[in-house]
Amino acid sequence: MTPVVVLITIFAYFIVLFGISYVVGHRADNQGFFVGNRKSPWYVVAFAMIGSMISGVTFISVPGMVAASGFSYLQMVLGFIVGQLLIAYVLVPLFYRMNLVSIYEYLENRFGLSSYRTGAWFFFISKMLGAAVRLFLVCVVLQMLVFEPLHLPFILNVIFTVGLVWLYTFRGGVKSLIWTDTLKTVCLIVSVILCIYYIASDLHLDLGGMWQTIRGSEMSQMFFFDDVNDKRYFFKQFLAGVFTMIAMNGLDQDMMQRNLSCKNSKDSQKNMITSGIAQFFVNALFLMLGVLLYVYAATEGIAVPQKSDELFPLIATQGYFPLIVGILFVVGLISSAYSAAGSALTALTTSFTVDILGVKGKSEEQVVHLRKRVHIGMAVVMGVVIFIFNLLNNTSVIDAVYTLASYTYGPILGLFAFGIFVKAQVRDRYIPLVAIASPVLCFILDRNSQAWFGGYSFSYELLIMNALFTFIGLLLLIKKPVKA
Repeated sequence: MTPVVVLITIFAYFIVLFGISYVVGHRADNQGFFVGNRKSPWYVVAFAMIGSMISGVTFISVPGMVAASGFSYLQMVLGFIVGQLLIAYVLVPLFYRMNLVSIYEYLENRFGLSSYRTGAWFFFISKMLGAAVRLFLVCVVLQMLVFEPLHLPFILNVIFTVGLVWLYTFRGGVKSLIWTDTLKTVCLIVSVILCIYYIASDLHLDLGGMWQTIRGSEMSQMFFFDDVNDKRYFFKQFLAGVFTMIAMNGLDQDMMQRNLSCKNSKDSQKNMITSGIAQFFVNALFLMLGVLLYVYAATEGIAVPQKSDELFPLIATQGYFPLIVGILFVVGLISSAYSAAGSALTALTTSFTVDILGVKGKSEEQVVHLRKRVHIGMAVVMGVVIFIFNLLNNTSVIDAVYTLASYTYGPILGLFAFGIFVKAQVRDRYIPLVAIASPVLCFILDRNSQAWFGGYSFSYELLIMNALFTFIGLLLLIKKPVKA
């Protein structure tokens, strides 16, 4: 694909995005920006949530991971569905009953100001790193396809990419995100299905032949029960999926602000159950595409890249298929990555404005002025983090950031779990110390697990351990009842 074709595709997509953002956001007030005025139809939110759970990393990485992990990722997705059910019937009614704008306001009501600030800061760090690394991957692809051929530096790439994200989230906030995520879901599903079609056609496979090829491949194994030390072991993946979904969806301002935009808690529950089940089938499509990509590479004698993330971009954009496949790849990539980054930018703006700076006692105009300045600030910080990733020039940073999510979301999960299931009051001022100590203990445990536990290696279940340490720490902070 030529740089011109890629740029035309990006600009065409963003013209549609800006149109949607203008139509739904030109009259958005602060409530519209933060929670969509709680008027979003549940079925629209449910469809949009399918796409919102899929980032550019998913779009690129999941097809490539089948060579090493098979379909084991679907074990985790099954856990996601259970996690969605728990969020729908435990957290959603609670948040609606309290009429929250930021979900971390719950921590202030339950414990006090220190825990409130702690939850907000841990979310801020988690989301900023996660959003920046997702956008960094897109910048890497755009640098290869557009900016390097035009001899333009990476810094312009970052300014271009973050600038577009800031522009289309500037006006409408959550109201814009619901409808742009709907467009994203359409683009993702259509692009993956058509890519599967073109690859299967080139391999001369009809629907039955394609199914037999995928099913007969060693890469399509889904369940792993044999080795508890294997990171693909079922119960590791499933339980991690349950708690990861609760932490990174139910306790994440970015994701929950969509669910809180529904008219009431019942509609929000319908949205979560529907989108949770649908994401299983969408992720299965990505994994099926991955098997076909490896089969195609073997059939055509294409050297498989050392980094599995590069397989899909290589085959889609380097002339092996008609131009439409490359265009579909770019549309799928930018729709997943830009939308995910845009929703993160909105959530970061909401959380930083409401939770960290505070808006109580301020007029509507003052909040608007503050929110706009924070929005610009968040975009600048995101751009700086992306540029730092590039300077490090080490894609293992990506793995490190996702591992870091287990550390930063763990204390949030522990705080909410304790708040909901234990009614006792705690000494609020010491909560930040517990939230910092828990990830430190997890890091020590992770580094020594093989030596201490007979070769056992932690995977995503580290998130559960982190939350458990936080929970235990809070038990130690329970206030003793004052004797009369």
